[in-house]
Amino acid sequence: MLSKLRASAHHSFLRLVLAFAAGAVTSLAFAPYSYWPLYLIAMAFALHQSAGLTAKQGLHYWLSFGFGCFSVGISWVHVSIDTYGGVPLIASLGLMALLALYLALYPAITGYLLQKLTPQTSISRNLMLFPALWTLTEWARGWVLTGFPWLWAGYSQTQGPLKPIASMTGALSLSFLVALIAGSLALAMAKRWRSMLIIVPTAAILTLVAPYTSTIESKGESLSVALVQGNIAQSMKWQPDALWPTMLKYMDLTRSEFSADLIIWPEAAIPAPEHMVKDFLYNANQAATLNNSAIITGIISQRGSRYYNSLIVLGNYDATEQVKADYYGEEYNEYKKHHLLPIGEFVPLEALLRPIAPLFNLPMSSFNRGDFKQDNLNAVGQQIAPAICYEIAFPEQLRANINETTDLLLTVSNDAWFGSSNGPLQHMEIAQMRSVELGRPLLRATNNGLTAIVNEKGDITHQLPQFEAGVLTADIPLVKGHTLFTLVGQWPVLFVCTLLLIFAAIRRYLSL
Repeated sequence: MLSKLRASAHHSFLRLVLAFAAGAVTSLAFAPYSYWPLYLIAMAFALHQSAGLTAKQGLHYWLSFGFGCFSVGISWVHVSIDTYGGVPLIASLGLMALLALYLALYPAITGYLLQKLTPQTSISRNLMLFPALWTLTEWARGWVLTGFPWLWAGYSQTQGPLKPIASMTGALSLSFLVALIAGSLALAMAKRWRSMLIIVPTAAILTLVAPYTSTIESKGESLSVALVQGNIAQSMKWQPDALWPTMLKYMDLTRSEFSADLIIWPEAAIPAPEHMVKDFLYNANQAATLNNSAIITGIISQRGSRYYNSLIVLGNYDATEQVKADYYGEEYNEYKKHHLLPIGEFVPLEALLRPIAPLFNLPMSSFNRGDFKQDNLNAVGQQIAPAICYEIAFPEQLRANINETTDLLLTVSNDAWFGSSNGPLQHMEIAQMRSVELGRPLLRATNNGLTAIVNEKGDITHQLPQFEAGVLTADIPLVKGHTLFTLVGQWPVLFVCTLLLIFAAIRRYLSL
């Protein structure tokens, strides 16, 4: 009897180790590796191995899978905690483990409900309930506790064949399809191949049909742009003595590029409140106007006692040629970041947490929140929908801020917090997916990379090397029209998933 218990415990432990390994493998499906088939294979393996488990065992199994996925896939978060957080190594590793464990709860919920409702391999389990649960829990992870929608399964398709489908119902619909295909692969592992003959051709047909659901077409116009990458060391960025050298570096890099219509400086390129650098801003404003251009820059704006992580426009607003500059320090034509990064830009329970460690008292970690919906920025007659850093990971927010007149998407960031890790590269592929969904070219300006230009199909067309100061210049072909996602968002796939979950719950109830 004792030997049987030991064998069972050993088997259970081995099963959890394999689940962790499968989850860890999924990190290779995202940037910079982009081996997208690995996500399908790892998920199918996990789904096949979890068949027949109890609900409790399913929870543990998928918790282990999720822990492998996030402890490896977002290990880059540790760079900022360890380098800038002022936390001992053992404590920073512990914080990372807690974050990965929290994120793993969402796959664990999927595993628990999956085994509770349909414990054995079946068509309804693999092709209906599992994709629905996986998609709904990914969606929940994107908004609970302000949300962390990183490593959605759909992002594994940024370089994959299913990418065009995102123009219909977004990255979450790709998550559903990835889980659906993985479910059919798991059935094939159980020697039930027929579903593959339906699911794979259906996905291929959707990929071919997707472009025809869009009205995106060329406007026959182009815009010349210059994206400036300052490569300012993060350790120096907020030092008072570095303020003027930083601003002068951006102006020096810009001076030879004033032939461009639109010049972009990254997030907090001017690392000071707006009122402290008025003279510099007015001079930059006049220089842009004299050269028939506009500068969009990240800055700290102050309105009364409230501070915002903002973007402002210097130079010409309504046209490339104007008699005088438009910027005079007013609040008009300004974007204030809405989705703030916990700890980095605001500290929950700050009275309790700030005294504990420097991690909870980082520079500029007391920002206020801008409105969810804001007017597009207007620069040289172009309408630009912005997102600052982390916000680009929230598709519904950006969708709410574009309209028929929007010409470009813009995201600015400072990923220097994460060094040479995979974090900035994953951030870039998330931005690419927004272009697919919304059918607009995207400009991405960063402090030290990746600074890049993405076309309306989500492909990078121009890019600067990381960790070098430089300017990326290009002529951007402009488009008009809209994608299906622009009109309906991700709600259709969420509605379908909810119906599938209700159907499975009723079916389970009736079978009791």
